[in-house]
Amino acid sequence: MNAPAAAPIKLSEQLASRMNGQGLARRLVAGTGGEVLFDAGSRGRYSTDASIYQVEPIGVFVPRTERDVEIAIEIAREMGVPILPRGGGTSQCGQTVGEALVIDYSKYLNQVVEFDAAAMTVTVQPGIVLDHLNAWLKPHGVWFPVDVSTAAQCTIGGMAGNNSCGSRSLAYGNMVHNVVAIDAILSDGTEARFQDERLMEDAPPRVRELMSGLRAIAVREQDEIARMVPKVMRRVGGYNIDIWHPQSERPYTEDGSVNLAHLLVGSEGTLAVTKRVVLKVLPLPKHKTLGVVNFPTFHQAMDMTRHIVKLGPVAVELVDRTMIELARDNPAFRPVIEKALIGAPDAILLVEFAGESLDEQKAGLARLVALMAELGLPGSVVEMVDANAQKALWEVRKAGLNIMMSMRGDGKPVSFIEDCAVPLEHLAEYTSALTEVFARYGTRGTWYAHASVGTLHVRPILDLRRDGAEKMRAIAEEAGALVRKYKGAFSGEHGDGLVRSEWVAWQFGPRLLRAFEEIKGLFDPAGLMNPGKIVRSTRMDDKSLFRYKPGYQPANLRPALDWSAWDVQVDPVTEQSTAPGLGGDPAGGFAKAVDMCNNNGHCRKFDAGTMCPSYRVTKDEQHLTRGRANTLRLALSGQLGEDGFTSETMRETLDLCVSCKGCKRDCPTGVDMARMKTEFLYHYQKKHGLSRKDKLIANLPRWAPWAARLPWLANLRDTVPGAARLSEKLLGLSARRSLPGWRLDTFLAGVKAPSLAPEQADVVLFADTFNNYFESENAAAALQVLQAAGYKVHVARAASLDAEPARPLCCGRTYLASGLVDEAKAEARRVVEALRPYVARGLPVVGLEPSCLLTLRDEFLVMGLGRDAELLGAQALLFEEFLAREHAAGKLKLTLKALPEARALLHGHCHQKAFDAVRPVQTVLGLVPGLKVELIESSCCGMAGSFGYEAKHYEVSMQMAELSLLPAVRAAGADTVLVADGTSCRHQIADGAQREAVHVARVLARALS
Repeated sequence: MNAPAAAPIKLSEQLASRMNGQGLARRLVAGTGGEVLFDAGSRGRYSTDASIYQVEPIGVFVPRTERDVEIAIEIAREMGVPILPRGGGTSQCGQTVGEALVIDYSKYLNQVVEFDAAAMTVTVQPGIVLDHLNAWLKPHGVWFPVDVSTAAQCTIGGMAGNNSCGSRSLAYGNMVHNVVAIDAILSDGTEARFQDERLMEDAPPRVRELMSGLRAIAVREQDEIARMVPKVMRRVGGYNIDIWHPQSERPYTEDGSVNLAHLLVGSEGTLAVTKRVVLKVLPLPKHKTLGVVNFPTFHQAMDMTRHIVKLGPVAVELVDRTMIELARDNPAFRPVIEKALIGAPDAILLVEFAGESLDEQKAGLARLVALMAELGLPGSVVEMVDANAQKALWEVRKAGLNIMMSMRGDGKPVSFIEDCAVPLEHLAEYTSALTEVFARYGTRGTWYAHASVGTLHVRPILDLRRDGAEKMRAIAEEAGALVRKYKGAFSGEHGDGLVRSEWVAWQFGPRLLRAFEEIKGLFDPAGLMNPGKIVRSTRMDDKSLFRYKPGYQPANLRPALDWSAWDVQVDPVTEQSTAPGLGGDPAGGFAKAVDMCNNNGHCRKFDAGTMCPSYRVTKDEQHLTRGRANTLRLALSGQLGEDGFTSETMRETLDLCVSCKGCKRDCPTGVDMARMKTEFLYHYQKKHGLSRKDKLIANLPRWAPWAARLPWLANLRDTVPGAARLSEKLLGLSARRSLPGWRLDTFLAGVKAPSLAPEQADVVLFADTFNNYFESENAAAALQVLQAAGYKVHVARAASLDAEPARPLCCGRTYLASGLVDEAKAEARRVVEALRPYVARGLPVVGLEPSCLLTLRDEFLVMGLGRDAELLGAQALLFEEFLAREHAAGKLKLTLKALPEARALLHGHCHQKAFDAVRPVQTVLGLVPGLKVELIESSCCGMAGSFGYEAKHYEVSMQMAELSLLPAVRAAGADTVLVADGTSCRHQIADGAQREAVHVARVLARALS
């Protein structure tokens, strides 16, 4: 297969110079109310999507109103500037990158405009996220059923642009089957509603002329359309020229009418800019069941799919062995995927039945079980009727792409043939043949997705920094030949973009390519709408457009933390990895860790989890895990200037990162921005130094003993009139915040427990700085509970050989928060030395403050402290984790009585969530007789150590708290005990809701009999 090469679309040097952030930006600022982002950092962040490409835009415009969009198009037209509409920026083929003015709809133009229950339609702005739309629709008993895997972050505008499909397209069709109308703006400013052509008699003259031209093309090319357009439903390449002569096995409309909105669907913003979209909605299915079929071989899964679809399921989705194993490696997904497995399958199929009757759906499951027995696989089906279990497994499947991209090393699963669709009867043969193709090029593919409609997302593992581009083209040519052999579609779901547009001519032939070019010319004669996509495209392997271009090289960097685990190379066939540190990263693995972000935008989700709290408030790409990772990558590779990594731009980008570690757990590729921020701060402070405030907070563990001796003096800031305002002026600490109160009766000074030798103790209690100096009642309560349960408790103290044996042990968290990694390592060594003999005997080390104790399980392991730190991390437990573990083992002997309160409302600390340590709190609270435990579904409380105390962060801090935490606390009645294990969380609740929250240890201490 030899696809025609096309010349890249490039701006002239004169135009590029004229557009260099000057005239265009000034006119947008003067003429609109939107946000105008033309700085290098913003352009860099919008230069990528979830594809392999990177093209810097001219600038970014974030409109606040629909009128802003109209004005921006007018200005761009007058200046000859290309326009690129963008939603979530999650396109996998490069649709949303280009040398143009990017218009980001997602921040403001994201509302439901109208809901018509009688007509079963909803009208929305293009920036609304699919999950948000369905959450809005749910109280009305309806939903929009094109349920793509990126539903938590993709926008309706982007879905319309790509003609998205989703897991249940077998039952509900593609996006094109569910769009009723599109209100669009043409490049010349003409506005019209594109809909059923019978309703467009009053369209503007420009649009009526357009309609006439389009129909003439369709009539002329009718025979060629019938000959060249694939007959499969999963065909989203080119333009939908067959709306006049439908070729798909599923008609565009029920009555055979022509709807011109369907021509815009899948056009990737190359024909018009979407203003509003009218969608069909359907009643929510009342009941669902899920059968998970386990297959010994991948080929069996593919071969038997054609039999399974005859049972009438709404979805049949594939998860292959690679994805299963990667899901097992993710702490968030491991318990979910393991419940779906029988033995060690090579692949599983998720088979869903849905409808009005639960009995009917159960019967569907029974038929599936019987069918698999008939096909020679009895006992291969895991039956799931529980809705929560089904939802959890679907979340793993939806995260499939990101899970697969969590592979370490430069070789990654690359998207370029992943959406080829073939008729179902050829699916097994096609996948076997393609697997052989991969083997010939020294790689293998990762498979998942829509077995029910013959579209399997397959990504061969290639290293585009080396010889991957050449292999990509060769594999694409052979895959294309297979697709043609089986009469399939080369582009079956994710569209054309930069990676597949050059294959449009191959798929549809030269006549239809010319017809597509005519259609483009009729809509957009000036060629300003997202140029270079679908027609007049670049080559898929144009390396100048790659994210990792020839010569790409991160800077030489000596990292403060150990990132060697990411500095590896992995053989794509054998899956064998080199030893850590041998991956060739000049940044010691730090750059490769940053590169783990694949831009899929999972961090944009709002519905669950912790990630990403600052983005939930600002909705700015800069304050998103993806935006931060992209900025770090650009800085490390010199694309933000020689000193980009330690620049003010980089500091501002990470400024609102609260180090919640939500991404450590929620990001399927494991991007740990909290640790990355620590690394950045280490280098930044080395160059720029620390402020007075940062020095004061970082060194808190060192001066704390002196403050505790004179607490009245240390507390003057909150008692002397005007002192708080002075502290804000001098140190930047918000006058609207009270500070933690120092006290004379610290825990360690008054503890009534002897120091025990390792052989005498059952457990070690680690009292952190905050629970020692500020809230000693928590540590005292924990000691009381542990002793009441019969444990012999050793309270951790500095080793006798320590240079500062009188100073309490400290995890070093305050130093890490300021980038003082060397000082944090010194504190860590003190802890390791003091606890070594107890750890050596296998004693659990129990702590109270999540951010402190969990540092022993996280940062301690990347400080070069050796085996001792690893053993300590393995035995370090939060107070509630220890009790829950003992309870599960039947060893906990704790007698508790009922409390006056009937309800416990629990807010989990971010680090508890990151380490799956919230459930143990629920478990131990549940031991209190009659106490009903409810969890607040919240992200970060907004305090995040010193973050919320700072004047410059106060407003953002409170906005984070107001998202869910504070409203839930205010709604709690007097019969509710508020529980929060984090010091900062309790302070935020006190400041924001004037309610006291307590540590779980205090609740249990009150309940002791």
